[in-house]
Amino acid sequence: MVGMATAVVLSVLFVSTATAAQASLVEVKNFGANPTNLKMYEYVPAKVTAHPGILVALHYCGGSGPAFYSRTKFASLADEYGFIVIYPSVTRTSLDCWNASTPGALTHYGWSDPVGVVSMVRYVEAQHNADPNRVYVTGASSGAMETNVMLADYPDVFKAGAAFMGVPFGCFATTNGTLWNSDCSQGWVTKTPQQWGDLVRAAYPGYNGPRPRMQLWHGTADSILNYHNFGEEIKQWTNVLGVNSWPTRTTTPISNWTHTVYTDHSGNVQVDAYSIAGAGHTLPDPNLWMEAIAIHFFGLDHR
Repeated sequence: MVGMATAVVLSVLFVSTATAAQASLVEVKNFGANPTNLKMYEYVPAKVTAHPGILVALHYCGGSGPAFYSRTKFASLADEYGFIVIYPSVTRTSLDCWNASTPGALTHYGWSDPVGVVSMVRYVEAQHNADPNRVYVTGASSGAMETNVMLADYPDVFKAGAAFMGVPFGCFATTNGTLWNSDCSQGWVTKTPQQWGDLVRAAYPGYNGPRPRMQLWHGTADSILNYHNFGEEIKQWTNVLGVNSWPTRTTTPISNWTHTVYTDHSGNVQVDAYSIAGAGHTLPDPNLWMEAIAIHFFGLDHR
């Protein structure tokens, strides 16, 4: 039997995403509240759907929106399926890492990076008649950390996220204003599912609406953000989403992949996790079309 991941990859290989992107990445200025001076780049396909979905794609430390655009397949997938991609850029530090550490970043409307990202989403919704019920976020490394942050801070904006090599929300918190937490990065932080879930719920006090689903990816040989964080993320988001932290099913879609799925009582996938044996800090691997699997999880792979 062909696994879901394999089926998704095979389907992508038979569509026009194999061709070069037809549109261009464009910088947008004056998009709204932007307390940390982020830059905004948008990719609008030549053939966009009538009410397109939105994907926010967050770069790694030392990267940028244009670099993440060039190194991933999200724009090619947007060409095929007609959704819009936002590629934000951090300009604050020489490392250009996202803020997943300070109290402002870990609070709904806390006047840090998440505020600027949400402004970009609202801009695209207004300018392109985009669907506010189909807004998603993904990222790699620092961008994966911020994916966790965006889902915790703004569950009323994002419907789902896909974090490639991240850490749980709140794990990277610091008290001295720095943006790096070595205890977390080295895998020394362990909490119960309830403790992790409480951190997410505290980010937006009083919010009682639906929570966004989460897809998680991590390599077992990651030397930058220890693989231990993958299990802690699963504990956090299964608790937040009210599902069992023991997987509903486990498969091996590719020889070194372990895919675990965590569903609600209706069988809907709430947490979707991919452990890649032997992989380092190198995800998403563009040769394996991991981006297409994320897009499928979001439901953006149709017009």
